[in-house]
Amino acid sequence: MTQWEYLTTPLIVHNTTAILNNWGSQGWELVQVVQGPEGGLVAYLKREKVAE
Repeated sequence: MTQWEYLTTPLIVHNTTAILNNWGSQGWELVQVVQGPEGGLVAYLKREKVAE
């Protein structure tokens, strides 16, 4: 069974592409973007967990 690890990160509106490209280059896949509790955007990402 595939296991996943998850990450949340704030998104700065004027730098969204660079932030997402940085995480994507590390193997993270964008799952969803939602409005955070204080009004900013928060990205939820996942990637396959490496067996230890």
